[in-house]
Amino acid sequence: MKLANGKFRMAIGTLGLAALAALVSPLAMADDMGWYGGVNAGQSRAKIDDARITSNLLGSGFATTSITDDNRDTGYKLFAGYKFNRNFALEGGYFDLGRFGFTATTVPAGTLNGSIRLRGVNLDAVGILPLNDKFSVFGRLGLNHAEARDSFSGTGAVTVTNPSPSKSDTNIKFGAGLQYDFNQSLGMRLEAERHRIDDAVGNKGDVDLVSVGLVFRFPAGR
Repeated sequence: MKLANGKFRMAIGTLGLAALAALVSPLAMADDMGWYGGVNAGQSRAKIDDARITSNLLGSGFATTSITDDNRDTGYKLFAGYKFNRNFALEGGYFDLGRFGFTATTVPAGTLNGSIRLRGVNLDAVGILPLNDKFSVFGRLGLNHAEARDSFSGTGAVTVTNPSPSKSDTNIKFGAGLQYDFNQSLGMRLEAERHRIDDAVGNKGDVDLVSVGLVFRFPAGR
C-alpha cells in the first residue's frame, strides 16, 4: 500500500510538472513574440564602375586621363518588425544610403561630374539564433525598392544632354548582424547589409551599409 501511495504521489508530481510546463511554454513563447522598431546609422559604401565611365566617354570621343571617386557616405535606416518566435521575424523599413559621385578628367579638355542619391524601402525575412540570454546573431534576406536619382554636369569640351535622370527598381538585399539585449525592451545591433541597386543610366552594382543601432521591443500582451 505504501508503494501504491508512492506511485500515486509520483504520478501527481509528474502531472503537476506537466501542467506547469504547459503553462510556462506559452508564456515563454509569448515573451518572444511581439512588435519592435528601431533606427540604425553608419557608413555606406558603393562600388563606382570606373571602367564603364571610361568606356562611355571613349564612345563619345573622349579619352579619360583620371577619375576621382567619392564612394563613401553616411547612411541610415528606420525599421519596424514583428517577431513570430525566438528564431524568426519579418522586418520592413526605410533606408537612405547617401550620395556617391565621381569626377572624370578628359581629353579634349573637360570634366564629367556625376553623382547618385539612393533612398528606398525594404522588406526582409530575418532568421535569429540566440547565443544566450543577452546575445543573438541574425541573418536577413529580402527585397529593396530603391529610387536612384542621378545628376551629371560637364565642363570644357564635355556637355551633358540628360543632367537629371532617375529610376526606381526592386532588387535583392541581404545581411547579417549581432544583437545585444540590455533587457526585454531595449537592445543594440551591429550589422552589415548589401543592397543590389540599378541606377538611372543602366549601371548595376552593390551598396553596402555597416551600421549600429537601437531596437525597441513591444512584446505581445503588454
